Amino acid sequence: QVQLVESGGGLVQAGDSLRLSCAASGRTFSNYAVAWFRQAPGKERTIVAATKWGGSTTYYEDRVKGRFTISRDNAEKTVYLQMTSLKPEDTAVYFCAASVAWLRLGKDAYFTWGQGTQVTVSS
Repeated sequence: QVQLVESGGGLVQAGDSLRLSCAASGRTFSNYAVAWFRQAPGKERTIVAATKWGGSTTYYEDRVKGRFTISRDNAEKTVYLQMTSLKPEDTAVYFCAASVAWLRLGKDAYFTWGQGTQVTVSS
């Protein structure tokens, strides 16, 4: 079983950067794809980026391409989301989640989730 804990959220201004971390426990972390989702108030939870087990294959939702970078360090059991050029519309709770399959864009394919970290971008 894998457990995930997110950190790194905060309040920033438009144009700033943040790096989110998703720390995992469990011996088989490297076997799973990991994704970052976000959920704004009153909206559905949607995928932002994902990385396959080895880390060389990634996916980005169109609105974050060129601004966000997902990476993973399997030795450290951590997945990162580097966010640059942040916009007010990036404001949301960000969750990381693990899946045995690649590439799944819907949240139902992910079997374990962190508690989320709040990102607020002011204009």
